[in-house]
Amino acid sequence: MAVGRVVLVAGVLILLFIPYLLWGTGLATARDQAVLQSQFRAQLHRAGEHPAPPPSTTHPKADPPGVAPTVAPPPVGSVVGTIDIPAIDLSMAIVEGTAAAQLAQGPGHYPGTPLPGEAGNVAIAGHRTTYLHPFYNLNELVAGSPIIITTLQGVFTYTVDTSQAVPPSDVAVVAPTPGNRLTLTTCNPRYSATQRLVVQATLAGSTLASASTPTATPPTRGHRAEAAAAPAGTPWWPAALWGAVLVAAVVGLGLAFRRMRRPGRLLVAVGGGLACLVVVFLFFQAVTPLLPASY
Repeated sequence: MAVGRVVLVAGVLILLFIPYLLWGTGLATARDQAVLQSQFRAQLHRAGEHPAPPPSTTHPKADPPGVAPTVAPPPVGSVVGTIDIPAIDLSMAIVEGTAAAQLAQGPGHYPGTPLPGEAGNVAIAGHRTTYLHPFYNLNELVAGSPIIITTLQGVFTYTVDTSQAVPPSDVAVVAPTPGNRLTLTTCNPRYSATQRLVVQATLAGSTLASASTPTATPPTRGHRAEAAAAPAGTPWWPAALWGAVLVAAVVGLGLAFRRMRRPGRLLVAVGGGLACLVVVFLFFQAVTPLLPASY
């Protein structure tokens, strides 16, 4: 009997974990996005800048678009700017870093690659089906689709050139390039991490902020993209702690339900069930960073 109950509870948790991954993870991401967007607006205000309209690429000038000067990257976990892709209705803040903690906040800029607007190959990763799934429809981009990135250095429009699927181990797509490019990466196909979908675009227009001076050949700094992976030191104890709390909550609910008389059982079931769902949510939040792959 006890074994059957354990199996039943485990089955329920597995069934609940699937919708949590697909939709529940987006709750924390939405909160983080609101914070990042607010921080970026505050940075623009302090810098005395206001987002300019996207530079037009309908009638490109003969001269190549200006690039932003090379600056020190922001700390991991801080806001880099915003990314807008009208073709797939995407508008989100970009965070510095591509580890699990950063990609849970939104699209992440690969450390070691140029910042958006700088010369070289800018690389940004994003989830496909979880954490608000920013790159869910990335496969719908076609040649010429605009990708607009706003940073403290200006507004930069890239136009899509190619889209391809590569093995997850292929890091050449985010290697340095002689041209000014943007590379977006995400898992492929949806709900799987067996491949990586890569969209590459070329800088087609720029509106530099007043404090930025375009430079044709900014100094190189040996860009090296870091793979998107969970940090080696991801702690396991929060998951163990919330797992213990969940076991205690389920056992306590079962004992209380048995001891209560019939009129009070409904109240115990509703109140205890809601409390258990909250604990389950916190348990899932602690477990997700420990998973070997997240998409």
